[in-house]
Amino acid sequence: MVFKRLLGSLGIGGPTVDTVLEGGPVRPGGSLSGQVHLKGGSSDFDIEQITLELVARVEAEYDEGEREGVVAFDRFTVGGGFRLAEGEDRSIPFSVTLPWETPVTELYGQPLGIVLGVRTELAVAGAKDKGDLDPLTVGPLPAQEAILEAFGQLGFGFKSADLELGHIRGTGQTLPFYQEIELTPAPQYAHAVNEIEVTFLAHPGGMEVVLEADKRGGLFSGGHDAVNRFTVGHEGVEQRDWNAEVDAWVRQMVENHGSYGSHGAPYGQDHGHHDGYAHDGHGHGHGHGHGHGHDGHHRSGPSTGAVVAGVAAGVAVGVVGGIVAAEVVDEIGDAFEDEED
Repeated sequence: MVFKRLLGSLGIGGPTVDTVLEGGPVRPGGSLSGQVHLKGGSSDFDIEQITLELVARVEAEYDEGEREGVVAFDRFTVGGGFRLAEGEDRSIPFSVTLPWETPVTELYGQPLGIVLGVRTELAVAGAKDKGDLDPLTVGPLPAQEAILEAFGQLGFGFKSADLELGHIRGTGQTLPFYQEIELTPAPQYAHAVNEIEVTFLAHPGGMEVVLEADKRGGLFSGGHDAVNRFTVGHEGVEQRDWNAEVDAWVRQMVENHGSYGSHGAPYGQDHGHHDGYAHDGHGHGHGHGHGHGHDGHHRSGPSTGAVVAGVAAGVAVGVVGGIVAAEVVDEIGDAFEDEED
């Protein structure tokens, strides 16, 4: 899917830009490659700079509710400093490295409802124009896939995924937003939690896994959130028993070993929280705890992909935010262009 646009700032007769990304999903921290195709206009133009901008549709919380907007989270200069002759065709190859925290948009080939894009900007004769927008597909890192698969094999189900504007305190988060993957509880934990939210914060040396459990209230107590943070490495993924590790993580939270945040209650001295981005300073308040996985046996069971099974078909978890997941990707152009307008 490619969106072409005449350089409106230059009027009719200006050059056009068409960025084509190499096929297939990329991974966080991996290389994104492609070509920027330029078509000269009705006269010569000096192309001062060609910039690629990574953008994402995110949610932000305010007193009056949630709002969606588009956030740019990285920029790359891939060319410029040449004259594009009248009617000339020119292609500029590029290869850039995605941030390690780039959100995952699909799992086992099924879209999660996360909207990312690559926007191409030309600087021509002192004018700038965002002339092309292309959807960006990002697959999971091996450890991310293994952890989500373990949740699926344990009986958890995919509910939804979104991007929240803000910062999780106490972590090494670098982007202005974080991804939350919401899971319905496995039967053995349905009595204790309403849902589990998973956030991955990857970096070159490994990954932080932030788990938040929406815990059910008891007869004499209200519900609350329990949050724990675990660290895993990128190496040796296939040698770990992820089912056992993930199950231990969840049991630790269910058995009240996590940190808590409830209705603005104070937190422990060393506990951070999700700092929801809003002008009024409100947002989610959560604690975090430290936990470390350990090496174990090879993870058992076949590759089921149970976390997102049936998403595209509309079975069990077939909608994301009220929109069939596959349709979210189809609407990426409208989502970004509406925001720009």
